[in-house]
Amino acid sequence: MTPRIIKILDDTYSLNSFAYPTIKERLPVILAKIADTLYRTRDKIKSQYQEDVSEELKSIIGSCSKLRNEVQTNKVAVPLQDSRNDTQVWNRYLQAATEREGSPPSWFKSAWLYMECYMYRRIQESVEKCNIMKEFDVFGEQKEKSFTDSVYPTEIVMMHLLETQQKIKENAELVPEAFKLFLKVCLWGNKCDLSISGGEDNAQTSSPLEQLDKLEPNILINDSDEVLNHLRSRKCERIDIVLDNAGFELISDLCFAEFLLSAGLCSTIYLHAKAFPWFVSDVTKKDFDWTLQMLGQINHIAVSSFAQLWKERLNNNTWILQVDDFWTLPYDYSQMETYAPDLYQSLQKSDMIFFKGDLNYRKLLGDLKWPFTSSFETCLRGFYPAPLCVLRTSKSDVLVGLPEGRDEEVMAQDKDWLVNGNWGVINACLKTK
Repeated sequence: MTPRIIKILDDTYSLNSFAYPTIKERLPVILAKIADTLYRTRDKIKSQYQEDVSEELKSIIGSCSKLRNEVQTNKVAVPLQDSRNDTQVWNRYLQAATEREGSPPSWFKSAWLYMECYMYRRIQESVEKCNIMKEFDVFGEQKEKSFTDSVYPTEIVMMHLLETQQKIKENAELVPEAFKLFLKVCLWGNKCDLSISGGEDNAQTSSPLEQLDKLEPNILINDSDEVLNHLRSRKCERIDIVLDNAGFELISDLCFAEFLLSAGLCSTIYLHAKAFPWFVSDVTKKDFDWTLQMLGQINHIAVSSFAQLWKERLNNNTWILQVDDFWTLPYDYSQMETYAPDLYQSLQKSDMIFFKGDLNYRKLLGDLKWPFTSSFETCLRGFYPAPLCVLRTSKSDVLVGLPEGRDEEVMAQDKDWLVNGNWGVINACLKTK
């Protein structure tokens, strides 16, 4: 029996779900922070444009303030009115949801995943309606600060990568241990999520390598051996990484990608970014390019050398950065084959797909309230384009694959274990269609 989708308020979850504080508290805070940041930095923003953007800036601020009021007063979702190429897809989804539920979706009574995604698309609508500021990123300043606050751990991890590359050249037997280390750095990099902190500072500022042993007991599911065995049992050509957050998490992802290539575990890495600013800190192509540019300006032997190498990788196609609108649509991933067949067929060519973060996890599982002991493979509901592995620190109610009673053990240690990002999973499904 398929479980129910998580709604903000219903007779099953009510106030016990993280959906409720998300809609009641976090989303209004995020919207208020956009308005505040744009007003506070208005002169700096204006200086970036040759034309006067005062009215467009006012329009974006006004739209976000209006949307905040809609959230707080439980208004219904309304159709989008911009000209972006996905507008009709969103509006058809809204129409279908309205017909299915008998009334338009509203903030406190409808599916959490849809309403949260809808908010970020409404924010983008305010930018799409501009003429001059059409490419503006309302979360840009926050993401840039997250990166600059994480320079110290960035230097540590990249220096360790440089040293590791030399060691595995001399001794290939060190590959498994190094693979697991960079996989865990990649996992815990996912703790740095600005959408969970309401846009407040949440950067990685201490050494991530020193934290790994301490965090080891907090990995609830660890399929790293199965993943490595899969990669080493065949000649892998392509590995995909579906990115999550900018800042230190992106650095950890790029270091993992570099390790996979230098260890001979694949020959090409496909990196998937978002089409527009999404869930505050998600990586767009603009963020990706900016990050490489900033890395190149850091006076550190490992950082500057990898920055140059990674630009070369993008030029010679050993790294391929792709953007697809599907990642910023309201659909879950079991619907990808229907609504984004080209993307699905591309992923079928992968030898392994790594999905980063909480939102990807929710979309993989349909944001359904599965029992904790449910099989991860079952919960994917037919989404088997290629072997896949999710690296996710838990920031929502959905979690599967646990042994009987494990949830109660963890709850006794940490009552907020499902939502505070302190517990993680390295969860794989090697099945394909």
